[in-house]
Amino acid sequence: MLGKKLAKSFLSVAIGASILAGCSSGGDSDGKVTLQLFSNKSENIETYKGLIKEFEEKNPDIKIKLDAPPEAETVLKTRLTKNDIPDLMAIGGNATYGELARAGVLYDFSDSELIKTVQPSYVDMIGRLVDPDEEGSFGLPYATNANAVIYNKEKFDALGLEVPKTWDEFVAALDKAKAAGEIPIYFTLKDAWTGMIAWNSLGANIAGEEFAEKKNEGQTTFVESYDEVADKMLTLTSYGHKNNMGVAYGDGNNAFASGKGVFYLQGNWAIPEIRKANPDIQLGVFPMPVTNDPAQNKLVSGVDVVLTMNKDTEHKKEAMKFLEFMMTKETAKKYTDEQKAFSAVENVFQEDPVFEGIKSNFESGQLTSFPDHYYPAGLGADGFLQEFINKKDKEKYLKKLDKEWEKIQNRK
Repeated sequence: MLGKKLAKSFLSVAIGASILAGCSSGGDSDGKVTLQLFSNKSENIETYKGLIKEFEEKNPDIKIKLDAPPEAETVLKTRLTKNDIPDLMAIGGNATYGELARAGVLYDFSDSELIKTVQPSYVDMIGRLVDPDEEGSFGLPYATNANAVIYNKEKFDALGLEVPKTWDEFVAALDKAKAAGEIPIYFTLKDAWTGMIAWNSLGANIAGEEFAEKKNEGQTTFVESYDEVADKMLTLTSYGHKNNMGVAYGDGNNAFASGKGVFYLQGNWAIPEIRKANPDIQLGVFPMPVTNDPAQNKLVSGVDVVLTMNKDTEHKKEAMKFLEFMMTKETAKKYTDEQKAFSAVENVFQEDPVFEGIKSNFESGQLTSFPDHYYPAGLGADGFLQEFINKKDKEKYLKKLDKEWEKIQNRK
C-alpha cells in the first residue's frame, strides 16, 4: 500500500522517538508544567494567544508555549529526524500529517471521548491520509476551510452581475468585468501556493477526489486526468492583472481590500485579512463553478487544523487537558468566529453572513476535499504550477508532475 511505502523514510528517523519524552516540554522552577504547541499557520497566532491565555488562567499550573515558525512543515520534519516532537501540534490535514501518523509518533485518540465530538466526515478525510490498513485516529480535526471565489459586492452589483452557476457563466462575468475596465481576478502568484487555490477547485471537480489513489495504483496520470484542468487554469490567469507573478499574498489582500479586482480566488482565511485592511468592504463568496453542470460543482473543503499530540510526551495528562479545553464548543466557536473558519466540532457553526453563498454546500454535503492534500509530500506542485503559468507548456508541465510523483514513490 502507498501508506506503507511513504512511512518507510519516516519510520527510520522516528525510531527512538519514545526516548524523546521531555525534549520539548518540562517543568518550570516555579512548579509549572510547560507544554509546547506547534502551529503551521501564521494567520491564527493572535487567536491562539487569546485562547492560551484563557486556558492558563483556568489552569495556572500549566504553561503553553506557542511555536509558529515560517516554513513550519519543513521545521516539523526536521524535528522528527532529531527525535524532538512537540508536545502538542495544530497542523494541516495534509500529507505531512499523514506521514507523522504513519511514523508512529502521534497519540491514538480512538478510545478518547474527544473524537466523538468531531463530524465523522472530517475524521474520514484525515483517515485517508494514513495507511488504510492502519487502525487508529491520530488527530482531532478542529477547523475546516474552503476554497471560494471571493467578490467585491459593490463592483459586482455595479456591473450588474449575478452569481454564476456554470463555467461559461463565470467566464462571461469575467469578460464583462474586463470590458468595464476592471481587473477581473486579482492574482497573488508571487506566493506560489496561492495558485493552488484555483488548481484544487478545478482538479477536485474535473479529475475527481480519488485522483491520488488512482495515480498511486497506476490507473491514471496527470496527462490523462488534468488536461482540462490545465486549460482552465490558463483561462483564469488570462483574466488577471499585468503583474500576476509579482504580487504576494499579503499585498494582494491589501490590494483587493482597496478596490483592485472584482474577484479573488482564495480561501475563507483571507477574509479576516481583507477586512483588517478595509473594515467597510462588502464581500461575498461562491464556489467556483468549474463545469457547466451545477449539480457537479462542489465546494472544495478540507481540514485546516488537526489537533494532536506527541504520544510520548512526558506530560500526557496536561496535554490532554489543553486538548479538552480546545475541543469544547465554546472554545471552538471562538476560534471559528475569529478565524472566519468552519468547525469540525459537531454543532459549532459559522454564522457570518459573508458565507451565505457557500452555506448550502455545507448543509447539503456538496463538498469535495483538497486534491493536493493527497499529493506526496515534497512534490512541490505549487512551484511547478507557477512555472506552467509563466511558460504555458501544458504537455511538459503535466508530464513533469507525473515524473516527479513517480520519483517520490520509487524512493519509498
